[in-house]
Amino acid sequence: MIKYGMVALMIGVGSATAKPNIIYINADDLGVMDVGFNSNRYNTPNIDQLRAEGMLFTDAYAPAANCAPSRACVMSGQYSPRHGVYTVGSSERGKPTQRKIIPTKNTMHLQADNLTMAGALQAGGYKTIHLGKWHVSEDPLPFGFDVNIGGGANGGPYGGGYFSPFPKGPMKPFSDRYPKGTHRVDIFADQAIKFMRVNKENPFFVHMAYYSVHTGLQAVPEFIGKYDNSKVHAVYASMIEKMDQGIGKILDELDALGLRENTLVLFCSDNGGIRKISHQDPYRSGKGSYFEGGIREPLVVRWPGNVKPNSTCKVPVMATDFYPTFLEVADLPIPKNKVLDGESLVPLLKEKGGFPERTLFWHFPIYLQQYGGVEDDAHDPLFRTRPGSALRQGKWKLHEYFEDGRIELYDLEADIGERTNLAETHPEKAAELYKQLKEWQAEIKAPIPTELNLKYDPNAVGGKKQP
Repeated sequence: MIKYGMVALMIGVGSATAKPNIIYINADDLGVMDVGFNSNRYNTPNIDQLRAEGMLFTDAYAPAANCAPSRACVMSGQYSPRHGVYTVGSSERGKPTQRKIIPTKNTMHLQADNLTMAGALQAGGYKTIHLGKWHVSEDPLPFGFDVNIGGGANGGPYGGGYFSPFPKGPMKPFSDRYPKGTHRVDIFADQAIKFMRVNKENPFFVHMAYYSVHTGLQAVPEFIGKYDNSKVHAVYASMIEKMDQGIGKILDELDALGLRENTLVLFCSDNGGIRKISHQDPYRSGKGSYFEGGIREPLVVRWPGNVKPNSTCKVPVMATDFYPTFLEVADLPIPKNKVLDGESLVPLLKEKGGFPERTLFWHFPIYLQQYGGVEDDAHDPLFRTRPGSALRQGKWKLHEYFEDGRIELYDLEADIGERTNLAETHPEKAAELYKQLKEWQAEIKAPIPTELNLKYDPNAVGGKKQP
């Protein structure tokens, strides 16, 4: 039996506290253009309602372009070089003959001594629950969660897909508790609701980390008939709408419990969508790429009485900002000796107080093989990305690639699709940003792979730089 609310408060915060509840909803592989308020291809009425009742961040970014590193960054509040999680599994993706350099070795999981946002909130008196995809260790419980519903090291809906029964994996215990054919989204909603009901007198943190819409895709019968396969990937669309329905159930329960006014709800995704399934135009490429389509995210925050309904923020932000944001919302200090790379978004949410001008960084010293070849819209049809770093400062985006030292500079205001490299026509700006990137890499001790791969064949297809 799962016991909710049984862990003792660690610093003596009483049950009558007025600390806000925090619900962090994290979709999986959902692109920035895969929500209703950005595209009419998909039906997401509950996410759209959150947007109408809260603040939309138009320039929100994932800290990495694929699942495990993005989640590790968000949970730790740190850029990838601090924890070493760069990808899922091996960093040597693709064929050896097509990799010019030896990529940095990947760290599979967060270390146990890396205090997560959940751990900090738990220590501050919050009841905490994780539901769904975890992916950054074998078990979320040692990382600050009182309750775990279905979270493990797996990256996709392992152990039976999206519908019960689940013959293996972390969802197996729920096979006998729900009717055959029950969708994971419905199980997560039910379990989240039970948790909130038990803990309605205490501040709580809900990490609702959907597996949706990660592959393998499975049609949701109640929704798939609404979509035309000639216009949209109907199975994918049905999965998005099912996730949105689950979000609606959780939001409705907040209202029923009278907790809406004292709850911050944040909705985001972990990285861009897979382009061959759902194009992210006008943004280039998709999951696994450090072009905008791989890292730009749908981010909305509702916090009644603090966030103006239907408001918009155009300041570039990153999901590493969630950790310090949640701490400030909870009126908790940054834990001693904890390094955070983000900034609290509270001044932006409340539209008062100062927010620092800053540069956002990405570091990806590994390879990610192609999904759809040419359809990935990357530099070549063999890799979604090759080893490199990137930064964004204001309207400028700079990419560095370690295989050949190539620099690319884009003006996102004029060229959101990152098609026109301005490095040669704007050499001073490119040099200024490149210097800043090198300083950041040195400061954070980011590993730069330089060792040549002896198996590399420059005559192999895709081995040379593609136009």
